[in-house]
Amino acid sequence: MKIDNLPPLRDIISKFDLNAKKSLGQNFLYDLNLTSKISQLNGSVQGHTVLEVGAGPGALTRGLLASGAKKVIAIEKDKRFIEPLKEIADYHSGKLIIIKKDALEFDLNEITDTKNLKIISNLPYNIGSELLVKWLTPQKWPPVWKDMTLMFQKEVADRIVAKPNTKAYGRLSILSQWRTTAKIKMLVPPEAFNPRPKVQSAIVTINADQKIDHTISPALLERIVKLGFGQRRKMLRSSLKSYNNIEFHIKNIGLLPTLRAEDLSVTDWCCLAKSIAVAEKLT
Repeated sequence: MKIDNLPPLRDIISKFDLNAKKSLGQNFLYDLNLTSKISQLNGSVQGHTVLEVGAGPGALTRGLLASGAKKVIAIEKDKRFIEPLKEIADYHSGKLIIIKKDALEFDLNEITDTKNLKIISNLPYNIGSELLVKWLTPQKWPPVWKDMTLMFQKEVADRIVAKPNTKAYGRLSILSQWRTTAKIKMLVPPEAFNPRPKVQSAIVTINADQKIDHTISPALLERIVKLGFGQRRKMLRSSLKSYNNIEFHIKNIGLLPTLRAEDLSVTDWCCLAKSIAVAEKLT
């Protein structure tokens, strides 16, 4: 099925002599029908502004625009892709905004039309987790985005949705499940990409929860979770010993100091962060 009258991706890549850079975590999707399907995994994009990170030669960009996105804001660090993206912008007159910038340095607050903002991206492997944490931990909630549809290495996707007392459970699990609902919606085999990665990929949908506890500091929660899982085989009283009276705080929320990081639920970690925060305000 043809989704637009632009040239096939292979022709675009050949025309501009584009090759994926491993240093930038690039793997190109070629199947435009697949990118159109990805565009719809978390509901229709009709009438929505969509932020795409790492647009590359534009496979997902074209899928989003063909699926009816009101506007696509494409963040692309690699200057080689600006001209190919401009051809898509010309074809879709006014619906594609190209921003040449490192996504890690891009502030979502720079987007003025955030009423129905979706983030849909085949994220570069080397910055995917870091970007996700950035988007999950703004001080103000609800965030400027409505929902996200993101592609990761399957190993990372498994960590996002993992449950307590599993090997994959950790910092990403807690930060993702604290104030969002995250689900793996699709597995993408290596052969869907060029060059073919050595690992399987997965697409995760993430929806912002409007009813969460706003009193917890994202920075504090991330800090204690990172400490706890940084030494995950140690008991909490040891891995979190840099906090004063940590055994008191653990017992204060009804838990044992001999537990390990993976034993605590997302709610447990939030309660522990609140107990520590109250003590820090009193000192």
